[in-house]
Amino acid sequence: MDIKIIYKNDDFIALNKPAGLLVHSVKKNRIKNNDFVVDKQPQETTLVSWALNRFPEIREVGDDRDLRPGIVHRLDKETSGVILMARNQNYFNYLKNLFQNQQIKKTYLALVFGEVFPKAGIIEKPIALKTGSIKRTIWKGKMEKKAITEYRVLENIKSPFSCEYKAPNIKDEVFSLIEVTPKTGRTHQIRIHLSSIGHPIVGDKLYGFKKYFFPFDLNRLFLHAKSLEFSLAKGQRIKIEAELPKELKDLLKNLQNT
Repeated sequence: MDIKIIYKNDDFIALNKPAGLLVHSVKKNRIKNNDFVVDKQPQETTLVSWALNRFPEIREVGDDRDLRPGIVHRLDKETSGVILMARNQNYFNYLKNLFQNQQIKKTYLALVFGEVFPKAGIIEKPIALKTGSIKRTIWKGKMEKKAITEYRVLENIKSPFSCEYKAPNIKDEVFSLIEVTPKTGRTHQIRIHLSSIGHPIVGDKLYGFKKYFFPFDLNRLFLHAKSLEFSLAKGQRIKIEAELPKELKDLLKNLQNT
């Protein structure tokens, strides 16, 4: 499992999470069998289980120590990049407060379909839970919350591409590599917001195009948590960066060379 420690001190650790890895397990689906409790299916390896073997002190940290010890924030399973884990309760509370008050600058890289206009902008659309689904939506749903995402285009990439679903702002041969800074922290926020302006993320099977042909294999979402920037409790400013994974580097190189 290719999990890299980017930074650590006595209070927290920063890890580069690979795509395909859950941050923490879901609540076990259990059935009672007389006096026994039987798990219906085994739980897969998670970032938390990996971290507990190396930093056992996180077992006593967090709001839900049984399910997600040390976890202050999360990344989607198919998203890679930098994630923080607190090593003591005081720093968990400190980091949680920073996230809740938008005092941590979060920067992501995403590759999306089409040429994005304008080249920089802000998407401000409330996000709700879609009724009867795990999906989130900008349309009518339950528990609607304010959501703001800022973006800027880094590069337009022209490459052969065909999609069965045509949107007016999508040109077959163009992708946009963009830098995204979410100002709020809603579930699937970046994915929903980019899809809502007609530019879904490459590899997004939940909010992206249902049918398309892509010239290169990519068994994940092209969304990477590039960096977190914030002030430590002692006052100094820190910026923690996670290197772009090889599979995403290779994909960009292949697209740029076609």
